[in-house]
Amino acid sequence: MKKSVFALAVLVSGLAFAQTKPIKIGEINSYSSIPQFTAPYRQGWQLAVEEVNAAGGLLGRKVEVISRDDGGKPEEAIRHAIELTSSEQVDVLAGGYLSNVGLALADHAIKNKRLFVASEPLTDTLVWDKGNRYTFRLRPSTYMQAAMLVEEAAKLPAKRWATIAPNYEYGQSAVATFKEQLKAKRPDVEFVGEQWPVLGKLDAGSTLQAITQTKPDAIFNVTFGADLAKLVREGNQRNVFPKTPVVSLLSGEPEYLDVLKDETPKGWIVTGYPWDQIDNRDHASFASNYYKKYNENPKMGSVVGYATMQAIFAAIRKAKSVDNEKLVTALRGLKFTTPFGATEFRAIDQQSTMGAYVGKLDLRGGKGTMTQWRYADGKDYQPTDAYVKTRRPAAAMQ
Repeated sequence: MKKSVFALAVLVSGLAFAQTKPIKIGEINSYSSIPQFTAPYRQGWQLAVEEVNAAGGLLGRKVEVISRDDGGKPEEAIRHAIELTSSEQVDVLAGGYLSNVGLALADHAIKNKRLFVASEPLTDTLVWDKGNRYTFRLRPSTYMQAAMLVEEAAKLPAKRWATIAPNYEYGQSAVATFKEQLKAKRPDVEFVGEQWPVLGKLDAGSTLQAITQTKPDAIFNVTFGADLAKLVREGNQRNVFPKTPVVSLLSGEPEYLDVLKDETPKGWIVTGYPWDQIDNRDHASFASNYYKKYNENPKMGSVVGYATMQAIFAAIRKAKSVDNEKLVTALRGLKFTTPFGATEFRAIDQQSTMGAYVGKLDLRGGKGTMTQWRYADGKDYQPTDAYVKTRRPAAAMQ
């Protein structure tokens, strides 16, 4: 009898201990290779974790994030994913910046049946052609952001278009989607030139020389980071900008405008984040708390990092568990709040409806800013279910 009581006490004690163990989230990102985005991104998710723990955690347990740097290399991301799931025994994997890294982590997710909440990778392939049950994506995809920009690009009188994009998954996906959607709205347009610089190694002079030789009426740009700064500087010196209209993905984000400063090209049509002009309760609260903690204003990465954790927290609350299968069920159709407002993961392709801001670049006080902007709600720029079914494997919808 005494042995039975002792055994029961040990069992109860063990269960109590298990319940107090922290919920672990394994986070992987390109911190050393793309710090201008990932540094504020990390601060964003750290703020979210601090807030949830201050409120008592989740399921009565503290939330702990174990973070790793993939250096922008898919093989490093996979190595970290294996270590985080086996040695650290994390409950959820999250993160990713570059699209090729995101695809590698998504492949790991399906092979190991581990939930992966992709924060930043934008390629459409992530949730469509190579989509799987265990991968969800937060940020609006290349299809969605291209659709937002095409809406404006179609209004331009331009008929001859050229494209500049980094030669890897994201750049290729963005150009293909932009072409397809612009041609659908404007059958009269033609694409007369393409430049595919190696990511991070743009030769701006030769790229612009090749582009201008095709005599385009407008340019679609997908470069970002240091490549974007090189392109803008060279284009300004050659008087390509603002002479030739440009439609550009992501270029209105503070991470890039802070680098461009007074070189910011006026009139570019962009997706971005006019943080200082947004007037809604969710964003005001986030921006205020972010400033109090870091003594700086939020960037786009800050929003993505914060919202990634908000999505995961909402899923855990809904599932009342960290079991991966239960979390997948909870995430499909999950409604949650981000600094941009109400968002949900639609069930058919596990893509969130988080939107983006669309507007034009301008200068104010010697710094780049967005003007004439509007918030484009992601749900209005997602393709039909019928279209998704032609690209997403049937097994991924089960």
